[in-house]
Amino acid sequence: MSNASEILRAVVLAGGLAFEREVSMRSGRRVSAALRQAGLDVEVLDADARLLPVLAEHPCDAVFVALHGASGEDGSLRSVLELAGIPYVGSSSTASRLAWDKPGAKARMATAGIVTPEWVALPHSTYRELGAGAVLDLVLSRLGLPLMLKPAQGGSALGAVKVVTVQELPEAMIGAFAYADTVLIEQFISGTEIAVSVIDRPDGPSALPAVEIVPQSGVFDYAARYTPGMTEYFTPARLEAAVAARAAEVALTVHRTLELSGLSRTDAIVAPGGQVYFLEVNVSPGMTDTSMLPMSVSAAGLDLGTVLADLLRAAAVPSLN
Repeated sequence: MSNASEILRAVVLAGGLAFEREVSMRSGRRVSAALRQAGLDVEVLDADARLLPVLAEHPCDAVFVALHGASGEDGSLRSVLELAGIPYVGSSSTASRLAWDKPGAKARMATAGIVTPEWVALPHSTYRELGAGAVLDLVLSRLGLPLMLKPAQGGSALGAVKVVTVQELPEAMIGAFAYADTVLIEQFISGTEIAVSVIDRPDGPSALPAVEIVPQSGVFDYAARYTPGMTEYFTPARLEAAVAARAAEVALTVHRTLELSGLSRTDAIVAPGGQVYFLEVNVSPGMTDTSMLPMSVSAAGLDLGTVLADLLRAAAVPSLN
């Protein structure tokens, strides 16, 4: 291992086998380039059978997890890094598991006083065994229309779809079940969609300027997220100061309540009256050219490489001393 006076050796994990592999590769390339500009010695590795032998033969000071989807966010890989005693940036395996499960995270935040759209989580087995028609009738009578459907575990908005009519609902359920065994069905809240990133600083977690998201299609799905030109972004978001402060406090509350660390991104909707609705939180935010955390870092007047290098140094502190 290096000591504190030497160049930090970092490993960026990118790729994996999740649906978001290509997005992860793009995030990894941007993170590694930013870290090299910040003066770090960086190697990019995939999360495959060669990972642990390579890390054992060529130890690093800390790992940056740029994996999206299950491999990077459900806590399993982080558990292995913890077993191996390898420092990494970001939330623990335990905290990641809770954040990864959208219904669980929403329930936890509701108990903390954070407002979230009314919702129901339907496992595929329940949906099938009790009869799709009868179950969907109950959902509609309780939540009404429009609805937002998304896999209960997953990222990059894969499988997420807005449902406006009764006729669209069965097909939307099938599409969401393709990505997870449980589907989260939420009331669709009209308003301003925002993303608020939080990074840990020496004096505690800090909320960065919110990003306002305006997709051409009206829904921030996978294509809108990762196709340049399909979504317009405003950073900072065009919110009144009091509402922006409220959104920042929601993101900080999420970060603290779920015991997240390093960095996180909270997705929310601001209703016309200024109410901030928590949607979900991401423990491995995207780092691509169309990702929101880098936009927030820039809007805060910070350098992405410097921010990420500081997080790596903080994670590596036990091994550097």
